Amino acid sequence: MGFLRPVKMTKIGVLGLKEDRERIVAALHDLGVVQLEPIRKEVLELLEAEHADESQRATATALLRIRGLRAALPPVPVAAPPASWPNRGALLADAAAVPIDAEVAALKREEDQLLTERKGVRDTLELLDRHAYYTDRLEYLQGRHLLAFFGEGVEASVARFRATTAQVPNLTVVPGPAGPTSRFLVAVPTADAEFVARAAQTAGVRLVATPNLPGTIAESRPGLIARQSAIDARLTEIYGRLGGISQYWYARITALEEGLTIENRKFEAWGRMGSGASTFALEGWVPVRARARVEAAVQNAAQGRVEIYPIPTSEEPPTLLDNPPGVRTYEFFIRFFGLPVGTEWDPTFIFAIAFPVFFGFMLGDWGYGSAILAICLWMIAGFPGGRHLPKGIRSMVTGIMGPSGMQMLARTLVPGCIVAIGVGLNYDRFFGALFPFATPFFDPVTNLGKLLVLSGYIGLAMVTLGFGLGIVRSYYTHHRGMMIARIGGIGVSWGLAFVGLAVIRGTFAFGALGTQVPLALLLGGIVLLVVGEGLFGFMGILEVMSHIISYTRLVGILLSSAFLAIVINTIAQQTASSNILGIQAIGIVLGLLILIAGQTFNLIVGVFEPGIQGARLLFVEHFSKYYEGGGKSFQPFASGRRYTRPWIDAIPPGGVPA
Repeated sequence: MGFLRPVKMTKIGVLGLKEDRERIVAALHDLGVVQLEPIRKEVLELLEAEHADESQRATATALLRIRGLRAALPPVPVAAPPASWPNRGALLADAAAVPIDAEVAALKREEDQLLTERKGVRDTLELLDRHAYYTDRLEYLQGRHLLAFFGEGVEASVARFRATTAQVPNLTVVPGPAGPTSRFLVAVPTADAEFVARAAQTAGVRLVATPNLPGTIAESRPGLIARQSAIDARLTEIYGRLGGISQYWYARITALEEGLTIENRKFEAWGRMGSGASTFALEGWVPVRARARVEAAVQNAAQGRVEIYPIPTSEEPPTLLDNPPGVRTYEFFIRFFGLPVGTEWDPTFIFAIAFPVFFGFMLGDWGYGSAILAICLWMIAGFPGGRHLPKGIRSMVTGIMGPSGMQMLARTLVPGCIVAIGVGLNYDRFFGALFPFATPFFDPVTNLGKLLVLSGYIGLAMVTLGFGLGIVRSYYTHHRGMMIARIGGIGVSWGLAFVGLAVIRGTFAFGALGTQVPLALLLGGIVLLVVGEGLFGFMGILEVMSHIISYTRLVGILLSSAFLAIVINTIAQQTASSNILGIQAIGIVLGLLILIAGQTFNLIVGVFEPGIQGARLLFVEHFSKYYEGGGKSFQPFASGRRYTRPWIDAIPPGGVPA
């Protein structure tokens, strides 16, 4: 488990015999702790790039076939124990032995045809029901020189259509009953059909060709209903048969699909290896702590006929974070900013401590804290009853972030809400109001000066910590100038802080020891900044000052939220106590509406503003001293298993079975 550092990585190479290749690749895959890399150019001068063979093509083909079968079958619960095969050949043979392709394909084709036909029958029945005013025989509407359509549209659209087509000779219109939607039958000579169709489209009228059916509408309906029933009955038979096939085969097909998917994934190693006449080579990154386990597993898989060697390199290793479970939640923010590279600090732990404190301090109200905590717990629980929320709210929430992202964000806000509740109880603030019969331990309004000084000390501590981590990183990466500048930054930070406090308190005096020490720190820090960064070091003075002062936003956002809540409560109370139009009840209702709308708005602000500003104080004012990001995530060569076991476990010692 890492602390303030990504997991340390090392690059290794594997040189083995081709006869052991599948076992070695399987061992690396099932360990899941190695990120394979393309073989280096200097190695390819001695070996050749490997290419796909017939086994890979056979595996991909079998996977497509089995995946199609699984998609065609209705899912059933899989309770069978995980499957295993002694080698890839046995897996392919087991997949080839599944005999249900022809029957499943025939049933699915018939299902598609019947579904298409059922939709046509249903649409025809609905069309006939809407135009039941036509009582003559339907076959009269079919002819070599005549086309007939059922039409419908709003009254104004139909009127425009009738006016446009009035000039068409031999056009006949049979109007339907009056109603919100005007329906009619129109018969038109074939030569004028295109003109009539364009007129209908322009007017906004829908035309549908009359169905080619015998008899009247009343006589045709029973036959259509009977056909619909027959289709439904046959579909029921098909679904029953597919369900029976699924009961017998679904578990096996699911295991085969997973096994083939994993075997297909293993072939990624082929594209990254070098190959000789009887040997092959692979390279990849592995956590230092897992190297011994990798060596033992690979040596066991190859019966000791393999060489594993370290590869000296100046490349940046991939980044693997390994924080404790509670801290790991805040990797959400770090990944958003950018993963650390292997030579950087991992700031997740610092973020996990500072962000909830900043968020709770700025929110500072146990009413808002409790409400946001309840919303977070509801989100973490999976949004129970969320479908009943207004569509606009659901669209707004899902437009910001997906459900899984919202749940992750909710988990990061829970500690901050708890801090906000504690701070709010200390301030005795509940949605901006004082609780009756309660006395605040600390009033932020009357003690504004103390809060500003506290926020300044917090800023000084965070800036100093950032510079301190920057010094250590610079030392280990041999950036001497950067290390000197970071030491100077600490001197400037403390010098500015204590000189500023002396000026504010009126105790600044050049002869006093309490002034000389901060001035010496300030001047010495400036010199070190200039030595480390050149003339840009003078800009560093302003940056240090602005970063410390920036932490006073902790107080500014706290007070802005508190004052806004007080204003909302005051306006709502005054409105509720007013006689509007001489009626007290109207004032009470309006007052409640103002209170609910205003507090809802302030609650939303209470989520976004402390969250954004708390993250900003860390990303900008703190991370900039030692953290750049830009690391690439560690991608191990592995696959998840649920329905299968690694086949290498089933292979006896002595080599790969034929």
